[in-house]
Amino acid sequence: MQVKIVSQHAVVGPYDFVNIVEAPDNETILRASVELGARGTVKIISMPAIPIEEFIKAIKER
Repeated sequence: MQVKIVSQHAVVGPYDFVNIVEAPDNETILRASVELGARGTVKIISMPAIPIEEFIKAIKER
């Protein structure tokens, strides 16, 4: 699916696991999430990460 698993973690709290993944773009993650979620065996929450430098640049441009 063009998604690379960078790391996997078991966590304590409202979630059981956190997977850090990389993909060429958000659309690729969207497709992978929909395909995995459609199986009904997993609930997926996506949180796209932006490098802090890009984030600061984006908010300064406004």
